[in-house]
Amino acid sequence: MPHFVIDCSKDILENHSEIEIITQVHEVAVNSGLFDPKDIKVRMRPFETYLVGGKADTPFIHVFADIMEGRTTEQKAALSKSMVSLLKGLFPTIPFIAMNVRDFEKATYANLGTL
Repeated sequence: MPHFVIDCSKDILENHSEIEIITQVHEVAVNSGLFDPKDIKVRMRPFETYLVGGKADTPFIHVFADIMEGRTTEQKAALSKSMVSLLKGLFPTIPFIAMNVRDFEKATYANLGTL
């Protein structure tokens, strides 16, 4: 925890490798100061088949962040803006770059360490 999952069109990998992108996303998460670096998980899911605005050839990147509840709206907004800024810098010609943050509830979260 937290989890950062990057959905994107596969063609963005022509500019940067998956490892480069997930490393940069990890670094933004670390620099936010909101998480312990060893707890951050980043995954990427490139899609070959997709529609954006009804078109099959429009590249996109969307980062879904699932984090433990307790951060302020301002902290989550700053994280989103930092992430989108990073991705805009890496991919200046991609027309659709976005991120959203969702909270896990502590009361319902379980992992091996909580058993």
